[in-house]
Amino acid sequence: MSTSDHTALAVHVSSNIERMKERRRLVPDERRNQLLDIGAREFATRAYDEVRMADVAAEAGVSRALVYRYFPTKRDLFAGIYQRAAERLLTSVEFPDDAPMADQVIAGLDAHIDFFAANARTVLVANQGPLAGDPAIQAIISEELAAIRQRMLDAIGLQGHQRAVASAALAGWLSFVRTVCVEWLAQQRFSRNELRDMCLRTLASALGDPHSFPTRTPHDTSSRERGTMNPLQDCRSG
Repeated sequence: MSTSDHTALAVHVSSNIERMKERRRLVPDERRNQLLDIGAREFATRAYDEVRMADVAAEAGVSRALVYRYFPTKRDLFAGIYQRAAERLLTSVEFPDDAPMADQVIAGLDAHIDFFAANARTVLVANQGPLAGDPAIQAIISEELAAIRQRMLDAIGLQGHQRAVASAALAGWLSFVRTVCVEWLAQQRFSRNELRDMCLRTLASALGDPHSFPTRTPHDTSSRERGTMNPLQDCRSG
């Protein structure tokens, strides 16, 4: 073997040793999170059918068998990613108990729209794509909506019959928000500003007070709103 061949072999062996060290170093929770991180990047930039477990394993520097030990199928990997994203969304919209209801709703709605925009491909796969109607995915969505509804009911502070009525109204509203957010992502026929105002007006009407939640004026075009008219643009150009 030539000197260059020996050098190339040494680099290859060294790289494999480093990967083996990394594999030994990660405890199960760390390894699972690593695979979720890699999977999330894959699903964010490629169509669901184009994502391969072998690519996830290669990126992690582990065998496919190890990936399958954590996630028996690609659908299980996607469900794990969606579950973690939903948990992070719920964490991001926690507010002090004494915060005004209107402020909590507006901030929570903005966080929800931000989540949909940042996870556009994943959201569409779960709601309109190959996994739309999948029991595991639908269970995650249902749990997320139920948690949000409970927080809103607690913030309103109603009891008895009034709470039951508000609970039904919020259940319908949250389904509405999910539907129109998915429509916004998929069709891109109206702006984020219009989406936000539509959701707030609908909630105010559902709760019987059309003036509960102020909407922004048509002239309010913050940088975030101007940048989210086409939330899939970055994904499609990548």
